[in-house]
Amino acid sequence: MVDATVGHGGHSLLLGSVLGPEAVIVGMDIDRNAVRRAHAILKPLACKVILIHSNFSQIRKQLFSRAIEKVDLILADLGLCSAQLANAGFGLSFQANMPLDMRIDKRLERTAADIINETDEKSLADMIYTLGQDRASRRIARFIVQEREAEPITTTGRLAEIVCRALRRNRRSRRSRIHPATRTFQALRIAVNDELENLKKLLTSAPGLLRKNGYVAILSYHSLEDGLVKRDFIQNAKAGTYRVITKKPLVPTRDEIKENRRARSAKLRIAQRQ
Repeated sequence: MVDATVGHGGHSLLLGSVLGPEAVIVGMDIDRNAVRRAHAILKPLACKVILIHSNFSQIRKQLFSRAIEKVDLILADLGLCSAQLANAGFGLSFQANMPLDMRIDKRLERTAADIINETDEKSLADMIYTLGQDRASRRIARFIVQEREAEPITTTGRLAEIVCRALRRNRRSRRSRIHPATRTFQALRIAVNDELENLKKLLTSAPGLLRKNGYVAILSYHSLEDGLVKRDFIQNAKAGTYRVITKKPLVPTRDEIKENRRARSAKLRIAQRQ
């Protein structure tokens, strides 16, 4: 199996605990520190574990370079982990003041600060609208451009404050269940890490890597990701490549959301190779 977003190894540990020594888990992640942590967590497993610091868009290349041509399961959890949000080195959180970075893979060159300070107003608005799905994108972009003329925007705290002012919202307001800057930060993170294009590449590679009756399972957390997965599964089903297992996505129960509030937007879709 391939755990395309191995993270702290939770999914691989759960699945690997029922696998024998003949099985192989390939874990991939763009976060180098996550790969290190997964190595320690998965060490007790009986099965063979191969961990790779790589984007899952490179799944075919990484597997072929290790003489692995077919797999039984491809799993990808597209969400961020709490440790990444809390880590100032990533600069992802609007809840704390951090350097405005957002690169999960530090090999990438362009940071969120580069985009915020260098992109023209129209392109910035288009990005926030398209990737963040925020209808106030034009106003937010205008406020950002006005603020950066006085001084470059280099921290998450300052960007969050600018977005709150643009929306005439207090960041501590309870008028909405989400923070006012959520959509802007989502758009920036997707742009910095090229998340949607990388997901498309994973989805394109999956059918050719799965054995007959193998599974692909994708956990997504917003409609842009879920829409890509849904359309890909439907197209492959029409072509006779997949059988869609989840006619509707699996979503967390109320109890699961109480236990982990960040899971409230999770959607799991599964398809089987024909």
